[in-house]
Amino acid sequence: MIGSLESLVIDCPDTRELARFYSKLLGLEIVMYDDDWAEIVAADGGRPIIAFQQVEAYNPPQWPSQEVPQQMHLDVKVDDLDVGEAAVLELGATATGAGTATFRVYRDPAGHPFCLVNPAD
Repeated sequence: MIGSLESLVIDCPDTRELARFYSKLLGLEIVMYDDDWAEIVAADGGRPIIAFQQVEAYNPPQWPSQEVPQQMHLDVKVDDLDVGEAAVLELGATATGAGTATFRVYRDPAGHPFCLVNPAD
């Protein structure tokens, strides 16, 4: 195992609206939200979380058509970003070069984005 699931991140036009919807649908608690990002978790605060990421000029998925595919990605928590990076690259991931001191963005072998994260505790 390289890491553990930290969050599922869903693109959306309105983080507050979607967080409220899924909070009520799943019985999860909203732990933070603003215009760009929102998070919901189980009442015990455990992981993984569901996060909502605001996207400008959002185009909703056109399921089952793939003209506009589903829009979400996984955040995988690792103890060390460098060690995690080496491991996912060996598995066939591609580094995008995007990220910060606490996360890095990759593409899986089919091109789906995912992040390795090492959030500040």
